[in-house]
Amino acid sequence: MPVTARRTFLGATGLLVLKPETVFGTQANSTLEIGIIGCGGRGTYIGGFLQEYTGARIVALHDPFPDRLEEIQQKLKLSGPRLYRGLEGYRDLVASRLDAVVIESPPYFHPEQAEAAVAAGKHVFLAKPVAVDVSGCLRIREAGRRARGKLSFLVDFQTRAQPAFQEAARRVHEGAIGTLVMGHVYYHTGRLRPRSKPGMPPEEARLRDWVFDKVLSGDIIVEQHIHVLDVANWYTRAHPLRAFGTGGRKARTDVGDCWDHFLVQYWYPNEVRVDFSSNQFLKGFHDMCIRFYGTAGTVDSHYGGYVRITGDNPWPGVEKDDTFREGAINNVKHFVESIRTGNYLNNAEEAVESNLTSILGRMAAYQERIVTWDEMMRSGEKLEARLKV
Repeated sequence: MPVTARRTFLGATGLLVLKPETVFGTQANSTLEIGIIGCGGRGTYIGGFLQEYTGARIVALHDPFPDRLEEIQQKLKLSGPRLYRGLEGYRDLVASRLDAVVIESPPYFHPEQAEAAVAAGKHVFLAKPVAVDVSGCLRIREAGRRARGKLSFLVDFQTRAQPAFQEAARRVHEGAIGTLVMGHVYYHTGRLRPRSKPGMPPEEARLRDWVFDKVLSGDIIVEQHIHVLDVANWYTRAHPLRAFGTGGRKARTDVGDCWDHFLVQYWYPNEVRVDFSSNQFLKGFHDMCIRFYGTAGTVDSHYGGYVRITGDNPWPGVEKDDTFREGAINNVKHFVESIRTGNYLNNAEEAVESNLTSILGRMAAYQERIVTWDEMMRSGEKLEARLKV
Protein backbone atom coordinates (compact mmCIF):
# COMPACT_ATOMS: atom_id res chain seq x y z
CA MET A 1 0.00 0.00 0.00
CA PRO A 2 1.50 3.37 -0.98
CA VAL A 3 2.49 5.69 1.83
CA THR A 4 0.03 8.21 0.45
CA ALA A 5 -2.77 5.82 1.40
CA ARG A 6 -2.05 6.23 5.10
CA ARG A 7 -2.90 9.84 5.77
CA THR A 8 -5.56 12.60 5.67
CA PHE A 9 -9.12 11.63 6.59
CA LEU A 10 -8.15 8.07 7.50
CA GLY A 11 -5.56 9.27 9.94
CA ALA A 12 -2.17 7.85 10.70
CA THR A 13 -1.82 4.22 11.61
CA GLY A 14 -2.06 3.62 15.32
CA LEU A 15 -3.84 2.76 18.50
CA LEU A 16 -6.79 4.91 19.47
CA VAL A 17 -7.75 3.49 22.85
CA LEU A 18 -5.58 1.36 25.11
CA LYS A 19 -6.73 -0.03 28.43
CA PRO A 20 -4.04 -1.80 30.48
CA GLU A 21 -6.32 -4.60 31.61
CA THR A 22 -6.93 -5.69 28.01
CA VAL A 23 -3.48 -5.36 26.49
CA PHE A 24 -1.96 -8.77 26.94
CA GLY A 25 -3.34 -12.01 25.74
CA THR A 26 -5.49 -14.80 26.89
CA GLN A 27 -7.05 -14.69 30.32
CA ALA A 28 -6.19 -17.20 33.04
CA ASN A 29 -9.39 -19.12 32.20
CA SER A 30 -8.12 -19.64 28.61
CA THR A 31 -10.86 -17.59 27.00
CA LEU A 32 -10.00 -17.21 23.34
CA GLU A 33 -9.12 -13.60 22.50
CA ILE A 34 -9.90 -12.34 19.02
CA GLY A 35 -9.29 -9.20 16.97
CA ILE A 36 -11.52 -8.08 14.09
CA ILE A 37 -10.09 -6.36 11.02
CA GLY A 38 -12.93 -4.62 9.20
CA CYS A 39 -15.80 -3.48 11.41
CA GLY A 40 -18.56 -2.93 8.87
CA GLY A 41 -21.71 -5.02 8.58
CA ARG A 42 -20.04 -8.39 8.07
CA GLY A 43 -17.44 -7.85 10.78
CA THR A 44 -20.19 -6.99 13.25
CA TYR A 45 -22.26 -9.99 12.07
CA ILE A 46 -19.44 -12.50 12.56
CA GLY A 47 -18.38 -10.83 15.81
CA GLY A 48 -21.87 -11.35 17.19
CA PHE A 49 -21.75 -15.05 16.39
CA LEU A 50 -18.36 -15.37 18.05
CA GLN A 51 -19.80 -13.92 21.24
CA GLU A 52 -23.07 -15.85 21.17
CA TYR A 53 -21.90 -19.29 20.09
CA THR A 54 -18.27 -19.71 21.13
CA GLY A 55 -17.59 -17.76 24.30
CA ALA A 56 -14.63 -16.08 22.61
CA ARG A 57 -13.76 -12.55 23.67
CA ILE A 58 -13.30 -9.70 21.19
CA VAL A 59 -10.40 -7.64 22.51
CA ALA A 60 -9.21 -5.63 19.50
CA LEU A 61 -10.77 -3.87 16.51
CA HIS A 62 -9.37 -2.29 13.36
CA ASP A 63 -11.15 -0.12 10.80
CA PRO A 64 -10.18 2.99 8.82
CA PHE A 65 -13.33 4.77 9.99
CA PRO A 66 -13.92 5.83 13.63
CA ASP A 67 -17.71 5.74 13.27
CA ARG A 68 -17.59 2.01 12.45
CA LEU A 69 -15.31 1.34 15.41
CA GLU A 70 -17.85 3.07 17.60
CA GLU A 71 -20.85 1.33 16.02
CA ILE A 72 -19.50 -2.21 16.42
CA GLN A 73 -18.72 -1.57 20.09
CA GLN A 74 -22.27 -0.42 20.70
CA LYS A 75 -23.92 -3.26 18.78
CA LEU A 76 -21.80 -5.98 20.39
CA LYS A 77 -21.70 -4.26 23.79
CA LEU A 78 -17.92 -4.51 23.93
CA SER A 79 -16.11 -3.26 27.00
CA GLY A 80 -12.77 -1.54 26.41
CA PRO A 81 -11.41 -3.24 23.28
CA ARG A 82 -8.16 -1.96 21.82
CA LEU A 83 -8.97 0.22 18.81
CA TYR A 84 -6.75 0.65 15.76
CA ARG A 85 -7.31 2.90 12.77
CA GLY A 86 -5.59 3.94 9.55
CA LEU A 87 -5.29 1.65 6.54
CA GLU A 88 -2.30 -0.10 8.09
CA GLY A 89 -3.48 -0.14 11.70
CA TYR A 90 -4.10 -3.87 11.28
CA ARG A 91 -0.33 -4.37 11.63
CA ASP A 92 -0.44 -3.18 15.22
CA LEU A 93 -3.53 -5.30 15.88
CA VAL A 94 -1.96 -8.56 14.69
CA ALA A 95 1.23 -7.77 16.60
CA SER A 96 -0.72 -7.39 19.86
CA ARG A 97 -1.42 -10.19 22.31
CA LEU A 98 -4.41 -12.15 21.01
CA ASP A 99 -5.11 -15.62 19.68
CA ALA A 100 -6.93 -15.17 16.39
CA VAL A 101 -7.86 -12.59 13.77
CA VAL A 102 -11.13 -12.24 11.88
CA ILE A 103 -10.57 -10.47 8.53
CA GLU A 104 -13.70 -8.80 7.12
CA SER A 105 -12.10 -5.90 5.24
CA PRO A 106 -12.41 -5.18 1.48
CA PRO A 107 -10.94 -8.15 -0.43
CA TYR A 108 -8.17 -6.05 -1.98
CA PHE A 109 -6.50 -5.94 1.45
CA HIS A 110 -6.93 -9.62 2.36
CA PRO A 111 -3.57 -10.99 1.16
CA GLU A 112 -1.42 -8.52 3.09
CA GLN A 113 -3.59 -8.77 6.19
CA ALA A 114 -3.68 -12.58 6.19
CA GLU A 115 0.09 -12.74 5.60
CA ALA A 116 0.69 -10.42 8.55
CA ALA A 117 -1.58 -12.46 10.81
CA VAL A 118 0.12 -15.76 9.96
CA ALA A 119 3.56 -14.21 10.35
CA ALA A 120 2.50 -13.04 13.84
CA GLY A 121 1.36 -16.56 14.75
CA LYS A 122 -2.36 -15.74 14.78
CA HIS A 123 -5.16 -18.06 13.67
CA VAL A 124 -7.08 -16.61 10.69
CA PHE A 125 -10.81 -16.53 9.95
CA LEU A 126 -11.01 -14.96 6.49
CA ALA A 127 -13.98 -13.67 4.50
CA LYS A 128 -14.34 -14.70 0.90
CA PRO A 129 -13.07 -13.80 -1.63
CA VAL A 130 -9.52 -14.22 -0.44
CA ALA A 131 -8.13 -11.86 -3.09
CA VAL A 132 -9.07 -9.81 -6.15
CA ASP A 133 -6.34 -10.96 -8.55
CA VAL A 134 -4.04 -13.85 -9.42
CA SER A 135 -1.13 -12.39 -7.49
CA GLY A 136 -3.22 -12.06 -4.33
CA CYS A 137 -4.50 -15.61 -4.66
CA LEU A 138 -0.95 -16.93 -4.80
CA ARG A 139 -0.06 -14.93 -1.69
CA ILE A 140 -3.02 -16.42 0.17
CA ARG A 141 -2.07 -19.91 -0.98
CA GLU A 142 1.43 -19.41 0.41
CA ALA A 143 0.11 -17.97 3.69
CA GLY A 144 -2.19 -20.98 4.04
CA ARG A 145 0.70 -23.34 3.44
CA ARG A 146 2.80 -21.59 6.08
CA ALA A 147 -0.09 -21.93 8.54
CA ARG A 148 -0.80 -25.60 7.84
CA GLY A 149 -0.38 -27.76 10.92
CA LYS A 150 0.46 -24.76 13.09
CA LEU A 151 -2.58 -22.48 12.90
CA SER A 152 -6.19 -22.62 11.78
CA PHE A 153 -6.75 -20.79 8.48
CA LEU A 154 -10.45 -20.93 7.62
CA VAL A 155 -12.13 -19.16 4.71
CA ASP A 156 -15.83 -18.57 5.39
CA PHE A 157 -17.66 -20.49 2.64
CA GLN A 158 -21.02 -21.18 4.27
CA THR A 159 -22.18 -23.94 1.90
CA ARG A 160 -19.26 -26.19 2.82
CA ALA A 161 -20.25 -25.97 6.50
CA GLN A 162 -23.83 -27.10 5.89
CA PRO A 163 -24.86 -30.77 6.37
CA ALA A 164 -27.30 -30.65 3.43
CA PHE A 165 -24.63 -29.49 0.97
CA GLN A 166 -22.10 -31.90 2.46
CA GLU A 167 -24.49 -34.81 1.93
CA ALA A 168 -25.33 -33.69 -1.60
CA ALA A 169 -21.63 -33.47 -2.48
CA ARG A 170 -20.95 -36.88 -0.94
CA ARG A 171 -23.73 -38.50 -2.99
CA VAL A 172 -22.59 -36.83 -6.21
CA HIS A 173 -19.03 -38.02 -5.60
CA GLU A 174 -20.30 -41.57 -4.96
CA GLY A 175 -22.16 -41.62 -8.29
CA ALA A 176 -25.76 -40.84 -7.30
CA ILE A 177 -26.33 -38.83 -10.48
CA GLY A 178 -24.01 -40.93 -12.63
CA THR A 179 -21.41 -39.35 -14.87
CA LEU A 180 -21.55 -35.56 -14.83
CA VAL A 181 -22.56 -34.11 -18.18
CA MET A 182 -23.28 -30.40 -17.66
CA GLY A 183 -24.02 -27.80 -15.02
CA HIS A 184 -26.38 -24.87 -14.68
CA VAL A 185 -25.01 -22.43 -12.12
CA TYR A 186 -26.22 -18.93 -11.37
CA TYR A 187 -26.35 -16.17 -8.76
CA HIS A 188 -29.19 -13.75 -9.50
CA THR A 189 -29.81 -11.06 -6.92
CA GLY A 190 -30.79 -7.46 -6.27
CA ARG A 191 -28.55 -4.45 -5.97
CA LEU A 192 -26.69 -3.50 -2.81
CA ARG A 193 -27.01 -0.21 -0.95
CA PRO A 194 -24.26 2.43 -1.25
CA ARG A 195 -22.60 3.39 2.05
CA SER A 196 -21.13 6.74 1.09
CA LYS A 197 -22.78 10.08 1.84
CA PRO A 198 -23.02 13.23 -0.28
CA GLY A 199 -20.05 15.51 0.22
CA MET A 200 -17.60 12.83 1.29
CA PRO A 201 -14.04 13.10 -0.07
CA PRO A 202 -13.84 10.91 -3.20
CA GLU A 203 -11.36 8.43 -1.74
CA GLU A 204 -13.39 8.00 1.44
CA ALA A 205 -16.52 7.43 -0.63
CA ARG A 206 -14.62 4.87 -2.71
CA LEU A 207 -13.53 2.93 0.36
CA ARG A 208 -16.99 3.01 1.92
CA ASP A 209 -18.49 1.84 -1.38
CA TRP A 210 -15.73 -0.70 -2.01
CA VAL A 211 -18.26 -3.37 -3.02
CA PHE A 212 -18.96 -1.37 -6.21
CA ASP A 213 -15.27 -0.91 -7.04
CA LYS A 214 -13.68 -3.36 -9.50
CA VAL A 215 -10.25 -3.27 -7.88
CA LEU A 216 -11.26 -3.19 -4.22
CA SER A 217 -13.89 -5.93 -4.60
CA GLY A 218 -12.78 -7.94 -7.64
CA ASP A 219 -16.16 -7.21 -9.31
CA ILE A 220 -19.40 -9.05 -8.52
CA ILE A 221 -18.35 -12.39 -10.02
CA VAL A 222 -15.42 -12.56 -7.59
CA GLU A 223 -16.75 -10.75 -4.53
CA GLN A 224 -20.23 -12.27 -4.26
CA HIS A 225 -20.92 -14.86 -6.93
CA ILE A 226 -17.91 -16.95 -5.94
CA HIS A 227 -20.30 -18.79 -3.59
CA VAL A 228 -21.94 -20.81 -6.37
CA LEU A 229 -18.72 -21.31 -8.33
CA ASP A 230 -17.15 -22.73 -5.19
CA VAL A 231 -19.88 -25.37 -5.04
CA ALA A 232 -19.44 -26.14 -8.75
CA ASN A 233 -15.77 -26.89 -8.07
CA TRP A 234 -16.78 -28.93 -5.02
CA TYR A 235 -19.24 -31.11 -6.94
CA THR A 236 -16.86 -31.65 -9.86
CA ARG A 237 -13.79 -32.00 -7.59
CA ALA A 238 -11.92 -29.89 -10.13
CA HIS A 239 -11.40 -26.40 -11.46
CA PRO A 240 -12.28 -25.35 -15.02
CA LEU A 241 -9.72 -25.65 -17.78
CA ARG A 242 -10.92 -22.63 -19.74
CA ALA A 243 -13.77 -20.15 -19.99
CA PHE A 244 -15.49 -17.82 -22.43
CA GLY A 245 -17.50 -14.89 -21.16
CA THR A 246 -19.33 -11.66 -21.70
CA GLY A 247 -21.41 -9.25 -19.66
CA GLY A 248 -21.52 -5.60 -18.87
CA ARG A 249 -22.79 -2.60 -16.99
CA LYS A 250 -26.27 -1.61 -18.09
CA ALA A 251 -28.83 -1.59 -15.27
CA ARG A 252 -26.72 -0.21 -12.41
CA THR A 253 -24.63 2.70 -13.57
CA ASP A 254 -25.04 5.19 -10.73
CA VAL A 255 -22.27 3.99 -8.41
CA GLY A 256 -18.76 2.55 -8.82
CA ASP A 257 -17.48 0.77 -11.90
CA CYS A 258 -18.41 -2.90 -11.33
CA TRP A 259 -20.42 -4.74 -13.95
CA ASP A 260 -23.99 -5.66 -13.10
CA HIS A 261 -24.14 -8.95 -15.05
CA PHE A 262 -21.89 -11.76 -16.29
CA LEU A 263 -22.49 -14.73 -18.60
CA VAL A 264 -19.70 -17.31 -18.70
CA GLN A 265 -19.23 -20.75 -20.23
CA TYR A 266 -16.80 -22.91 -18.25
CA TRP A 267 -15.19 -26.11 -19.50
CA TYR A 268 -14.32 -28.54 -16.68
CA PRO A 269 -12.27 -31.76 -17.03
CA ASN A 270 -13.93 -34.79 -18.63
CA GLU A 271 -15.87 -32.51 -21.01
CA VAL A 272 -18.21 -31.25 -18.29
CA ARG A 273 -19.55 -27.88 -19.42
CA VAL A 274 -21.02 -25.37 -16.98
CA ASP A 275 -23.34 -22.55 -17.97
CA PHE A 276 -22.84 -19.72 -15.44
CA SER A 277 -24.66 -16.41 -15.17
CA SER A 278 -24.87 -13.76 -12.48
CA ASN A 279 -26.22 -10.29 -11.84
CA GLN A 280 -26.67 -7.74 -9.08
CA PHE A 281 -29.54 -5.47 -10.05
CA LEU A 282 -32.77 -7.51 -10.12
CA LYS A 283 -36.20 -6.67 -8.82
CA GLY A 284 -38.74 -9.41 -8.27
CA PHE A 285 -36.40 -12.42 -8.44
CA HIS A 286 -33.58 -13.78 -6.31
CA ASP A 287 -31.94 -17.20 -6.42
CA MET A 288 -28.52 -18.83 -6.10
CA CYS A 289 -28.46 -22.21 -7.80
CA ILE A 290 -25.92 -24.97 -8.39
CA ARG A 291 -27.50 -27.67 -10.57
CA PHE A 292 -25.66 -30.53 -12.25
CA TYR A 293 -27.15 -33.01 -14.69
CA GLY A 294 -25.70 -36.50 -14.85
CA THR A 295 -26.43 -39.71 -16.72
CA ALA A 296 -28.43 -41.03 -13.73
CA GLY A 297 -30.01 -37.92 -12.23
CA THR A 298 -29.76 -34.30 -11.16
CA VAL A 299 -28.44 -32.53 -8.09
CA ASP A 300 -30.41 -29.33 -7.58
CA SER A 301 -29.09 -27.14 -4.77
CA HIS A 302 -29.82 -23.56 -3.76
CA TYR A 303 -27.99 -21.29 -1.35
CA GLY A 304 -30.73 -20.48 1.15
CA GLY A 305 -33.21 -22.81 -0.58
CA TYR A 306 -33.83 -26.48 -1.25
CA VAL A 307 -31.10 -29.07 -1.75
CA ARG A 308 -32.01 -32.43 -3.30
CA ILE A 309 -31.22 -35.15 -5.83
CA THR A 310 -33.71 -36.55 -8.36
CA GLY A 311 -33.41 -39.40 -10.85
CA ASP A 312 -32.42 -43.04 -10.42
CA ASN A 313 -31.10 -42.51 -6.88
CA PRO A 314 -33.37 -39.84 -5.39
CA TRP A 315 -32.59 -38.07 -2.14
CA PRO A 316 -35.20 -35.69 -0.67
CA GLY A 317 -32.61 -33.47 1.01
CA VAL A 318 -34.03 -30.36 2.66
CA GLU A 319 -36.73 -27.95 1.60
CA LYS A 320 -34.91 -24.85 2.85
CA ASP A 321 -31.32 -24.63 3.96
CA ASP A 322 -30.45 -21.64 6.16
CA THR A 323 -27.09 -21.35 4.43
CA PHE A 324 -26.30 -17.67 5.04
CA ARG A 325 -26.80 -17.62 8.81
CA GLU A 326 -26.36 -21.22 9.90
CA GLY A 327 -23.36 -21.76 7.64
CA ALA A 328 -21.59 -18.77 9.17
CA ILE A 329 -22.43 -19.94 12.68
CA ASN A 330 -21.09 -23.41 11.92
CA ASN A 331 -17.86 -21.98 10.51
CA VAL A 332 -17.36 -19.75 13.56
CA LYS A 333 -17.97 -22.66 15.93
CA HIS A 334 -15.68 -25.01 14.01
CA PHE A 335 -12.96 -22.36 13.86
CA VAL A 336 -12.93 -21.72 17.59
CA GLU A 337 -13.20 -25.42 18.44
CA SER A 338 -10.27 -26.22 16.18
CA ILE A 339 -8.09 -23.74 18.07
CA ARG A 340 -9.15 -25.07 21.45
CA THR A 341 -8.53 -28.69 20.49
CA GLY A 342 -5.42 -28.18 18.36
CA ASN A 343 -7.12 -29.91 15.40
CA TYR A 344 -6.39 -26.98 13.11
CA LEU A 345 -8.54 -26.28 10.05
CA ASN A 346 -7.13 -25.12 6.75
CA ASN A 347 -9.12 -24.71 3.51
CA ALA A 348 -6.82 -22.17 1.85
CA GLU A 349 -6.11 -24.36 -1.18
CA GLU A 350 -9.80 -24.94 -2.01
CA ALA A 351 -10.63 -21.29 -1.37
CA VAL A 352 -7.87 -20.09 -3.70
CA GLU A 353 -8.97 -22.51 -6.42
CA SER A 354 -12.54 -21.20 -6.26
CA ASN A 355 -11.28 -17.61 -6.19
CA LEU A 356 -9.21 -18.25 -9.31
CA THR A 357 -12.27 -19.83 -10.96
CA SER A 358 -14.13 -16.55 -10.46
CA ILE A 359 -11.16 -14.55 -11.76
CA LEU A 360 -10.97 -16.79 -14.84
CA GLY A 361 -14.62 -15.97 -15.61
CA ARG A 362 -14.02 -12.26 -15.07
CA MET A 363 -10.94 -12.26 -17.29
CA ALA A 364 -12.75 -14.11 -20.09
CA ALA A 365 -15.76 -11.77 -19.85
CA TYR A 366 -13.72 -8.56 -19.78
CA GLN A 367 -11.84 -9.70 -22.90
CA GLU A 368 -14.80 -11.52 -24.53
CA ARG A 369 -12.69 -14.47 -25.57
CA ILE A 370 -11.65 -17.91 -24.43
CA VAL A 371 -9.07 -17.76 -21.64
CA THR A 372 -7.41 -20.93 -20.35
CA TRP A 373 -6.56 -21.64 -16.72
CA ASP A 374 -2.87 -21.85 -17.59
CA GLU A 375 -2.99 -18.54 -19.43
CA MET A 376 -4.63 -16.88 -16.44
CA MET A 377 -1.99 -18.27 -14.09
CA ARG A 378 0.86 -17.14 -16.36
CA SER A 379 -0.58 -13.62 -16.46
CA GLY A 380 0.31 -13.00 -12.82
CA GLU A 381 -2.52 -10.44 -12.84
CA LYS A 382 -2.14 -7.78 -10.15
CA LEU A 383 -4.70 -5.01 -9.63
CA GLU A 384 -3.65 -1.67 -8.18
CA ALA A 385 -6.04 0.46 -6.16
CA ARG A 386 -3.86 3.59 -6.34
CA LEU A 387 -5.54 5.11 -3.33
CA LYS A 388 -4.55 8.72 -2.77
CA VAL A 389 -5.85 9.44 0.70
